[in-house]
Amino acid sequence: MGGLLTLGEAMVTFTPEQIGSLRHVRSLTASMAGSEATVAIAVRRLGHPATWVSRLGDDEPGELVLDRMRAEDLTLYVRRGPGPTGLMLKESPRAGARRAHYYRSGSAAASLRPDDLPPGLVESAAVLHVSGITMALGESPRHTVRSAVDRARAAGAMVSFDVNHRRRLWSATDARAHVTELLPHVDIAFASVSEARLLLDGATINVHDLADALRELGPGAVVVTDGPAGAVVADDHGTVHIPALAATEIDPFGAGDAFVGGSIAGLLDGMKLADAAALGSAVAAQAVAAPGDWEGLPTRGELAAARESDIDR
Repeated sequence: MGGLLTLGEAMVTFTPEQIGSLRHVRSLTASMAGSEATVAIAVRRLGHPATWVSRLGDDEPGELVLDRMRAEDLTLYVRRGPGPTGLMLKESPRAGARRAHYYRSGSAAASLRPDDLPPGLVESAAVLHVSGITMALGESPRHTVRSAVDRARAAGAMVSFDVNHRRRLWSATDARAHVTELLPHVDIAFASVSEARLLLDGATINVHDLADALRELGPGAVVVTDGPAGAVVADDHGTVHIPALAATEIDPFGAGDAFVGGSIAGLLDGMKLADAAALGSAVAAQAVAAPGDWEGLPTRGELAAARESDIDR
């Protein structure tokens, strides 16, 4: 198989077509979203094989998710139920303000189990990517993540982990305990500045020092993202800053996952982590310039066209 293997929840999203409180909205657009699903789509659009493992409800929202994922030429291992497919309602209460409302408690993905990963699947991947969101869904998904990580490491695959802390899913204390236990088994850890500080128990040091301190918790390398300020990569080659690319932001949802997906694609290309993160920055800049979590993810050709457009200015 090679390429990327990832696992996690995908939800149906409903996005208002008007600005204002949901109670005043007249129409919504249905799509799907999920951190690991977005990463898989990003990697696939950049030319690498990508496999996604999940559970969906045996319902129409689950069919919508499958339709979108199949259209992206992903390899899918999806079991149905128990429980429904999760839902996310987006809201733009005023211009420039965005928030999301989640309805995922008891969803099918909360029943993810280690045997949802067939024998040989993890072992045949070049990169395994997992996230803190899946770990936060419950004990069974958390055990599934750890089982996948152990199998990947035993097979010699690269393990990528995105902290992706969600306060509505688990407490800072629980997240810190479980994530820091996993980090020594991870090759590359991605975290935002706020997530890095959470794991370091509120440390207020600068981003470069945050990356170095987070690496001391055990991962082979660390990427700390800092929004428009870019990202900092800390690995055996040193600690370097990766600038963010200018972007016309239309929808910020999924930006971090786009960055991770682009970075993993770069690693699959054979790049060093810093160069891969620069590719991730370019992918994220394109992704936020279109509505939706994943719809704006670029192909290689679209990235090249964007670079040429910048040069022609």
